[in-house]
Amino acid sequence: MVYKLTKDATVEELDAAGLAPHYVAHDSALFYENASGVPWTAAYIQAKGDPIADLYEDIAAEEKARATYQWLIDMTDDVDLQDGLKFLREREIIHSLRFREAVEILKDDRGKKTNF
Repeated sequence: MVYKLTKDATVEELDAAGLAPHYVAHDSALFYENASGVPWTAAYIQAKGDPIADLYEDIAAEEKARATYQWLIDMTDDVDLQDGLKFLREREIIHSLRFREAVEILKDDRGKKTNF
C-alpha cells in the first residue's frame, strides 16, 4: 500500500510530505520502520517459551495491529485504500480470536495432565 501511494510521487512531493530523509536513504524502496522512524528489529519479537504466555503476547500484537489499521482507515477518504485496510484489520481480529481459542485449549489440556 505504501508503495502504491508513493510510487508516482515526485521528489518535491515526498519532501513536502516529510519523506525526504527516507528518500535520501532508501529512494523509493520500502524500509520497515515505525511512525516515528525507528527501524524494525527482531528485538520486537517477544517469546517466553511458555505457550500460554507466548499466545497472550501474540494476542496483544494482533490487537495493536487491529487498532493501527483502524486509525489508518480513519485517516483516509480513499475508499480503495480503506477496503484494503479493512481486510487487514479483519484478519487481525480473526488471528486474535484463533490465538484466544488456542489459549483455552492449552488451559484445558494443562488441567487434564497428570504428573508421573
